[in-house]
Amino acid sequence: MIRNRRIRRSFAGALIGVGLLLLVLAPSVGVGLGIFALGIVLELVGLALEHREPPG
Repeated sequence: MIRNRRIRRSFAGALIGVGLLLLVLAPSVGVGLGIFALGIVLELVGLALEHREPPG
């Protein structure tokens, strides 16, 4: 796990940004649902990284 808070926040922000970009740019319904789901997963991972405190 990333212990440096600044790096962890930057990484979480990047994941949230990519997730948002995928949500906005999702094309047709068939392909769009998969991309939309990937965007949601990236958003959740980014938020989890942002709120998780390193052990110790």
